[in-house]
Amino acid sequence: MSLSIAELFDVSGKVAIVTGGSRGIGRMIAEGFVENGVKTYITARKAEACQETAAELGQKGECIAFPADLSTAEGRSAFIEKVKEQESKLDILVNNAGAAWGAPFEEYPDEGYDKVMDINVKAIFTLTRDLLPLLTKDASPDEPSRVINIGSIDGLRVSTTDNFAYGASKAAVHFLTKNLAVRLAPKGLTVNAIAPGPFESKMMDFMLTQYRDKIEAENPMGRIGNPQDMAGLALYLASPATRYMTGQVIALDGGRHLGARQD
Repeated sequence: MSLSIAELFDVSGKVAIVTGGSRGIGRMIAEGFVENGVKTYITARKAEACQETAAELGQKGECIAFPADLSTAEGRSAFIEKVKEQESKLDILVNNAGAAWGAPFEEYPDEGYDKVMDINVKAIFTLTRDLLPLLTKDASPDEPSRVINIGSIDGLRVSTTDNFAYGASKAAVHFLTKNLAVRLAPKGLTVNAIAPGPFESKMMDFMLTQYRDKIEAENPMGRIGNPQDMAGLALYLASPATRYMTGQVIALDGGRHLGARQD
């Protein structure tokens, strides 16, 4: 049975969680979901920011703030219990919450490395594992639930900045995506990753403030990403159009990880 274009990209009526959804890339994805009829729960460690974003997005659809520190087992457990009180199943999990730490190689601190790895990699693994009962409820290979992990082009190429743990963590996210895609497909899940280049976000604030002109000039497309770019890909990965796509790492960077602009 064929679907119309409208049906092929329809996500309305689904239930999603977007971690780190109060700002930056997480907010871009959450806003795209909310505007297209997805009931969206957003999390962030800072409760006030999380609630403010949910109130703003709630004017366009259904957005609920569940502030939580997902880097700890206690925080994840409390968050999952709150979700279970509200929902019996989950259609979409966007693992976006992350951290970065920059320092020269010789001075790179153990605590910085551990923090980045714990939040960027371990939290994705454990949250997906712990939410599996909700994700697999009513899911099947023909009508799968979706896990969308947020990686980075710094996991595809060697960055020129001193973000050693960050690049390694995002490469790990990409491989974890592939691993989980194979393991979880029989349970009715697809697992894909988005590897963004530069977008407006708190993590990119310093680099864009100092080097925006250079970053844009080097990008093959001549600009950084915008909210529509990010929301569009996330909506695609959540839609019926990608029911047969899993284990993919999609660079969303204007081609920058392939090389610099060549005029």
